[in-house]
Amino acid sequence: MLKRYQSLIGGVFKLVDAAVIGGAWIAAYWFRLYVPIIALTKGFPPFHRYLALLPLVILIWALTLSATTVYEPGKLLRRTEEAQLVLKSHLIALVIFIAMTFLFAEYQYSRGVMVFFGLFGAVGLVVSRLIIRNLLRSLTRKGHFTQNALGIGEGQSLEHLIGRLRRFPELGCQITALITNDSQLGEKYGLPILSSRENLEQGLRKASFDQVIIALPKEYATQLDATLKSLNDEMVDIRVIPDIREYIPLGCAVEDFDGLPLINLNDSPLRGWGAVLKRWTDVILSILALIILSPLLFFLATLIKLSSRGPVFYAQERMGLDGRTFMMLKFRSMQSDAEKDSGAVWAVEKDPRRTAIGTFMRKTSLDELPQFWNVVKGHMSLVGPRPERPVFVGKFRGEIPHYMLRHKVKAGITGWAQINGWRGNTSLEKRIEFDLFYIRNWSYLMDIKILFMTLWKGFIHRNAY
Repeated sequence: MLKRYQSLIGGVFKLVDAAVIGGAWIAAYWFRLYVPIIALTKGFPPFHRYLALLPLVILIWALTLSATTVYEPGKLLRRTEEAQLVLKSHLIALVIFIAMTFLFAEYQYSRGVMVFFGLFGAVGLVVSRLIIRNLLRSLTRKGHFTQNALGIGEGQSLEHLIGRLRRFPELGCQITALITNDSQLGEKYGLPILSSRENLEQGLRKASFDQVIIALPKEYATQLDATLKSLNDEMVDIRVIPDIREYIPLGCAVEDFDGLPLINLNDSPLRGWGAVLKRWTDVILSILALIILSPLLFFLATLIKLSSRGPVFYAQERMGLDGRTFMMLKFRSMQSDAEKDSGAVWAVEKDPRRTAIGTFMRKTSLDELPQFWNVVKGHMSLVGPRPERPVFVGKFRGEIPHYMLRHKVKAGITGWAQINGWRGNTSLEKRIEFDLFYIRNWSYLMDIKILFMTLWKGFIHRNAY
C-alpha cells in the first residue's frame, strides 16, 4: 500500500523538488539584483556563472533529500513531520553547497544570493509538498485514484487501522465495509458490516473490493489461518497487520528475505552512512575538545592531586552498546575509598564522600571531561543515553519496561534526557522514555541540536551532585 503510493507520488516529488530548487536558485539571483534590499557593492555579477552551477545545485539537493530518507519507500509522515524532515535536509544540502562553493570555486558568489536561495528553497519545498498532498487528498475524496478495501478484524487493531487510513486519505485506500463481531465499530465509523468471517466468500461476492486488510488481535491467531485459507482463490490484494505493537517500542520494518517475510523488531537506527558520519563527528570533535581544553584538564588534574590523596582519574565499569561493559573515565571527585563500606550506591545531595574540588566539578559536570577519551576509543559517543553501572542495570531491567533497549546505541557524554532535565536523582521511567525517544527518532541533526543545547543548559543542573 505504501510502496504503491510512494512509487506514484515519490517520482512526482522528485521532479517537483528539482524544479523548486532550480527555480529558487535562479529567483534568488534575480531577486538580489533587482530588489536591492542591500546595495550592491561589487558590481553586477554575470548570470552565466550562477547558471553554470544549476546542475550541481539540483544534484546536491537530490542526493541529500534521498540520503535523509525524504523519498524512502514504505514511509509515510504527517505533514508537519514531513515539513520538518524536508527543512532539515534542505539545511544540510545548503551547508554542503556553501562549503563546496567556498572551498573549490575561484569565483566568490554573492552571500545575499545564498541567503535568498536558502529562504526561497525552504518555502518552496514545503509549500509545494503541501499543495501536492492537498490536491491528492481532494482528488481521492472525490473518488479518483482510490481503492475500496474490506476491513476484517476486531477491537483496537481494526479501529487503529480505520483511523490511520482516514488520517492519510492521499493513500487512496478507503475501507468501505467491515467483517467484525463489533457492531459498535461499524456504527462509529458509518461502515456496513457484511457478514461473519465464516461467510467471507459470500461477502466478497456481494460487493466489489480491490483489497482485503486483516487486522486481528493476537488472541484471534487461530482465526487468521482460516481467514487466509478462505481468501486463497479470491482476486483481491490481501494485507495483514500483525498485532505486535506492544513489542516494538523502537519500531519495526519488514524485509523480503529470499521470499521469506522477515520482521525486524527494535532495530537500531544507527546503521550505514549515518553511523559512519556520527562516528567521524565523535572522533573529530572529541580530539579537538581534548586539545582545546588541555589547559583546563591540566589545571583540574593539579587541583585534584593537591587537594586530596589518591589518583587523578577514576575508572568505573559501565554498560554500553549491546550490553558490553567498559571502563568509563572521570576526574576523581570523591575520596579514593568512597565505596569501601557502602558498596555501589548512587551519589546523594551534599554527599560527605565528595572532595572540596569534587563538589565543584560534579556541580558543573567538569568531572565528565575525561570521557572524551572514551569517545575517541569508541566506547562512547558524544550523544546517547548515559551509561549505567552493571550492578544497577541488573536491578533496573526487571523494574522498568524496555530498560535494556537504551543499549541499542552507544552511551553518550550528553543526551536527550540530560538536556531535558532528567539526570541525577530524577524519575528513571522518564529518563528511559526520553532515551527511547532519542533512539527511535535519531538523526544526525538531532545530535547536533543536543550538542548545542548541552552548551546552553547541559552542564549545570540542580540534580548534578
